[in-house]
Formats: sequence, C-alpha cells, structure tokens
Amino acid sequence: MMGTERTIIKPTPQNPWLTIPEVDIRICLGTGGVAAGSREVLKAFEEELARTDMIAVIRPREDECSGQCASVTGTGCQGLCAMDPLVEIHLRRNGSHSQVTYGQVTPAMVPEIIEKHILGGEPIEKWLVLNGDEATEYNPFYDAQEKLTLRHVGIIDPEDIDDYLEAGGYQALYKVLTEMTPAQVIDEIKRSGLRGRGGAGFPTGQKWEFAAGYPTPDGVKYFICNGDEGDPGAFMDCSALEGEPHAVFEGMAIGAYAIGASVGYMYVRAEYPLALRRIKIGLKAAEERGLIGDNIMGSDFSFHIRLKEGAGAFVCGEETALMQSIEGERGMPRLRPPFPAESGLWTRPTNINNVETLAVVPWIITNGAEAFASRGYEKSKGTKVFALAGKVNRTGLAEVPMGMTLREVIFGIGGGVKNGKKFKAVQMGGPSGGCLPESLLDLPVDYETINQTGAIVGSGGMIVIDEDNCIVDTARYFLSFTQQESCGKCPPCRIGTKRMLDLLTKICEGKGTLGDLDFLEEMAQQVKVGSLCALGGTAPNPVFTALRYFRDEFEEHVVDKKCRAGICTALVTYSIDPDNCTGCRACVRVCPTGAITGERKQAHVLNQELCIKCGACYEKCRFDAVRRS
Repeated sequence: MMGTERTIIKPTPQNPWLTIPEVDIRICLGTGGVAAGSREVLKAFEEELARTDMIAVIRPREDECSGQCASVTGTGCQGLCAMDPLVEIHLRRNGSHSQVTYGQVTPAMVPEIIEKHILGGEPIEKWLVLNGDEATEYNPFYDAQEKLTLRHVGIIDPEDIDDYLEAGGYQALYKVLTEMTPAQVIDEIKRSGLRGRGGAGFPTGQKWEFAAGYPTPDGVKYFICNGDEGDPGAFMDCSALEGEPHAVFEGMAIGAYAIGASVGYMYVRAEYPLALRRIKIGLKAAEERGLIGDNIMGSDFSFHIRLKEGAGAFVCGEETALMQSIEGERGMPRLRPPFPAESGLWTRPTNINNVETLAVVPWIITNGAEAFASRGYEKSKGTKVFALAGKVNRTGLAEVPMGMTLREVIFGIGGGVKNGKKFKAVQMGGPSGGCLPESLLDLPVDYETINQTGAIVGSGGMIVIDEDNCIVDTARYFLSFTQQESCGKCPPCRIGTKRMLDLLTKICEGKGTLGDLDFLEEMAQQVKVGSLCALGGTAPNPVFTALRYFRDEFEEHVVDKKCRAGICTALVTYSIDPDNCTGCRACVRVCPTGAITGERKQAHVLNQELCIKCGACYEKCRFDAVRRS
C-alpha cells in the first residue's frame, strides 16, 4: 500500500469557477448530436452572443464576467437522441433558476432563442423538449430514469478535467487510497451486487477477488477495460466514453488497486473516433495532475493506462480474443481454463470489465454498497443503461433501475412504436440475444428473467421491431452478422452458422420446407453446445427465439409461401386495384423498371414480368390502390 509517512494529495480543480454565470448553455456534442449538426449550433451561439452585450466564454472566470456572462459548454450525449441536436439552457437571475431543453435545434433557430428566451426571459414553447416543472410529451423519457453510470454525461464538458473534478471526480479514488485496503474495496463491490454490464452479468466483486488471489512471480498484473462494443444498435459504452471518460479511468484505477495491478489497457474500437479523441485528451490531463501514472496523488500506488484501438472484429469483444489482439496476435478465443484471472494478458493475472461496469464503480465507493444494492430487482442490483433503437418514437439512451418491465421501457420511456404501427418484437442482446414478443412485455428486465426467455440482457441494446418487419428476415440478418464475424477457429461456429444462414436464406426465398425448420433447430443446438467461445455459443439465440415465439410466421414462409410483412421479395406480389387507382401517375414516376403503365386519370396496370418487387409503388401510393400479397 502507501508509506505511512506520506501525505496523499486530495484532487481539487486547479481553476475553480469563481462565479456562476447567469446563462449556462449546454449543447450535446455526442456522436449523435455532432451528426445532427450540433457543432454548427454551438458556433452559432458563440457568434450570436458576441453580437449582444453578453460575453460568451467557456468556463467563465471572475475577471471575464464584469457584465452578463454566458457559459457555452459542449457536453456528451444528453440521452434523447431522437431530438438531437439538444440544447439545455439554465438562467439564473434575481435569485431564481430556470431550466429548459430545446430539441432539433438548427443554427437558424439560435438568434430567436437568444432574443426571446435568454435576453427576453420567455422560452419558445414550440421548440421545447423540457420546460422546468411543466409537462411536455417528452417528460416520460426523463422521469423514469435514474442516472448513476451516466450521472455527469450530458452535463459536464468531457474534454475539461476541471469539470469532472468539480463534480466530485477522483474523490472515490482518494477515499480508496486513504481509507480502504484492497480487500475492503473488493468487499464493498461484492456487497453492492454489481454485475458485469457487458452481457454475462458475472459478479464484479467476485471477479476482482479471483484476480487478486492469484500471485505472479514478477508482481505484474493487468487491468483491462473492454470498450469493444460491437452489437448493432448498441451505443452505451460509446456515450459513456465520449461523455465522461474520467469516470472510466477512475473505475479502472480503483479496480487495479483492489487486485494489485500496475498497468491497464483500454481496448476501444477504432470506429469510435470521438471517444478515442476524448480518451486521449483525458488521459493526458489525468497524468499531468498525478491522478493516473506513478505515485497517484502522492501515494505508493502507481497505475498506468495504455490505449489499444481495436480493428473492428466483433469476436474481440470476447475477453480472451481481446487479449490476443492486445498482444499483437489475430483476435481468436483461447481455451478456458486457465481463466484470465489466473493466466491472462502475457500469461499474467488479468481482470477485464466493460466500460459501463467501471463507470459506476466510483459512485458505489462514494455512496456505499447499500445505496447501489437498494436499487434494482432480486439478484440484479443497481441501474442499467439501455440503447433504444429501431421502430421506437424516442430513440436514445435510458438508464433505469434493473427490474423495470420491457413495456415500461419501450412504451413509457421510448414512447411506443413509430407511426402508430403494431409492436411485433424487441431484439435484446444484439446478435447474441433474441426476439421477444408482445406477450412478454410485462417481464422485468433482469438477468435471470430475460435469460429464461432465450434472449439475454447483453450489453443493453433494445431494437424495436414493428409489423412491417419480417421475423424470419430479422433472424437471418443477425445470423449473417455473427457468421461474418466468426473468427473461423472452431468448426461448429465456422461451418454451423454458415449452414444455418443458408437454411434461413432458402426459407426467405420461398424454397423452404417444414423439414428445414426441424433441421434448423437441430443445427442451432449443435452450434450452441459445440462452439469454443460465447460468439458461437450465443449465435443461434435469434433463431431459437424466433422459432419459439414466431413459428407460425416461419410456417407461412414454407407452407403458404407468404411473407406477411412483405420483406421477403420472392414471396411477395404487387398488383394495382383498378377500383382505387386514380391515375395520378405517382407510382409510374417511382418505378425503376417501367413496370407500371397507364394514362393519366385512368387505372394503371402493373406488368409482373418487369416488376422487381422493390415496393416503391406501394410506399408512394396515397389511395390504397397498390396491393401487396
């Protein structure tokens, strides 16, 4: 531990704010916000404020605020991605404080927001997402959430370490170094009930205890952060790294202290350029302040973090393949045992946790194990971040207590299915998960309950599927993803997933038989039990759940040669109902092959030989004249 004569330095901001600005403008600069144009919005605010008597500065100081002062801050993801770019505005005047959030802000809206709201004091209601205590249609998205992991994401500037320090950052690490032994840290995490948020749900404290218990001849142990988030529709880890990288550094340092590790690796996919940029900025700042590196805060504890960019292989999310990649080898899983806690990176004892798990560790140390364990459901304690995507009205990030039902998440927080369509299923756990039907919407979201359905909680992706999606095609899509991402090391995964994909393709093309469904299930079981790693072991899950809950739709494909959603083009026929056709020629204009003919204001005709079944005419027709069968 540390020498008894040494005084450990408590981390404090070097440049604390000396005044609170009257106007505090926070603009979402997460990946979603940037893609929607938030950088241009931030620039517009700075330029427009410069034309007023207000001084627009980042982190205003006392000598800069002789008049009215506006703080303009770029933050991480603010959660409601469907309404990006989001702009949150705080006004503090005459002893009062108001807070509103505008959605889908454009640079053209900025002058009016400044004139009417910031200067005039009147929010512009038509653009509001949140309006203080007044109810809006978006309040349900926020009201049910409880942010522990994302406690500062969307609030602080992720590129400014002072923001994190002022929010209490690195105080948990200071507490650990001054008040707790490694064994006490492990006990605290065990009592909290924290389980790995990367998918498996293994108890974090127990994992740390294993790594701490294995000796190493040269004293070298490793602590790895797994940021290789590869599930389609999942962006929880990305948002945490972009919005609050220091929380992950602090969680890693606490874990490293607990197991006796001196070197850490952050393995982050190269497809996250913004997250990588902010990690590099944050690491440099933390090292300069003595919060990461040699003799942290003046103690005897040293911990260095190195960044490793992944090359995009989905299999590298599996911990042994990830270690192979760090070592410079091709990312392929290893046989276990030995497990990483005994022989991991370069044969040394190694602990691996994902981003979300580590980001909440400082909160647990600061607030206590009981505070975390008091939230959640049965064996699944605390909160979990979910990424709502697909056919849902309010896409974005939601952090909720474990045990909330699927219905509450999708229809309460997510606002239900887009365009009034009928809910069909929710794909949970990405390619390793499964499709759950409407009949299971009232199940609590916890590890054990969801596992019993055949799906998994996974890293937290929730992709909503509506009546216009074909469940067979959906299963084929996820299986094609895992088949392409198979490393090829073991035959059950390499060959089995390809054979399963061939069968699903055959069914989608209208060439399947009832016998193919039985063979598909048999093949899926062989892949599940025979594969070397979790990628192969869970690859059949989308197929298992689709057959379990939607077998009638599979039977329609093979018996009736029909796709009720109209997605499998080989099973779809388009025609024009002459009684409904007005001859508007809208379908003629969008048909890419000239298959539709007819005079204006006369019923049109569709040539089946020329029709490629693209569905453009069906989507364009406003008179229900184009029929799909």
